This record gives sequence, structure tokens and C-alpha cells, in this order.
Amino acid sequence: MQKKMGEAVARVARRVNDTVENQGDSLDLAECKLMTFPVGIYKAMRSVAGGIHRITLANNELKALAGRFVTTFSQLRELNLEGNYLHRLPEEVRSLLHLRAINLSRNRFRHFPEPLAAVGTLETVELEENEITDVPLELLAAMRSLRRLNLRANPLRAELRALARPLVPFELLVSPEGPQPAP
Repeated sequence: MQKKMGEAVARVARRVNDTVENQGDSLDLAECKLMTFPVGIYKAMRSVAGGIHRITLANNELKALAGRFVTTFSQLRELNLEGNYLHRLPEEVRSLLHLRAINLSRNRFRHFPEPLAAVGTLETVELEENEITDVPLELLAAMRSLRRLNLRANPLRAELRALARPLVPFELLVSPEGPQPAP
């Protein structure tokens, strides 16, 4: 167990160091067994945080995302949080003025994360395989940049699936009869 944890910590350190040393615009911490975003990364990446445009935290064990994460990486254009245990986003997400795509698939959202509705640049929202039953159609229809919303494999109310398509000016992906069974 300790060996696996040590390998995960070393993997995070290598990836952070690589991004800092190469002044990269992306940080990939996918599959690093993270339960929280490590506080030490904020300090380690202080010199390059403003240039980070893409972060992947997919397939970890995150239960929450801190507001500090959003304010530190305020220039994000793409954020991949797929495959975690998230059920809400911090209000600070509203301040991501450049965010174009967010992947929240395979998490634990029961409601559409409403702070996303305030992100004027957002084009793609992936929410496949969550626990969402209802979405705020009025808020979604007002999202001028939104081009694609993926709500497949969510237990959406049947009347919502029927009503939504003519009301929203973007590609809306939903399962025909709610969630599909796993293969």
C-alpha cells in the first residue's frame, strides 16, 4: 500500500516539475489517486500558473474542488475532472473567463452545476453518467457560447428529455430512456 502511494506521489511530483521546468501550458494529473488537490502544487506552480490552459484531473478520487484551485488557475480553457466523486463545483468557477470545455462525466452530480451557467465562454459541458434528474433549461438557453451539453446516462425526467430539445439552441445529448445499463 505504501509503495503504491509513494509511486503516486512521485508521479505527481514528476508531472508538476515537468510542467514548471518546460513552462508548459497543461498539467496532467490523471490517475494519480488524488483525494484532494495537493496544496504544495499551488506554491510549486506559482511561476507558471497564469499560463496553464489545460488541466486533467481525471480518474482520481476527488470529492471536492477548492475555490483556491479555480483562482490559481484562472486562465483555464479546458478542465477534465472525469471519473471522480464530485457533486458540486465551487462558486469561483464563475470567474473562469476563458473556460471553453469542462468534463464532469462519471461523477456524483445530482443537479446541473449552476456556477457553469455564468461562464460566458463555455462551449462544451460533459456530464455523462452522473445522477442528474433535472436541469435549469432557462439558464442553459441563456448560455450564448454553449454548443454541446452531454447528459447521456443520467436519470433525467422523461418530460425533460422531450421538452429540452426545442428549447435549447445547442447540441443536447441525452439517453432516450434515461440511464443505460452498463455492458
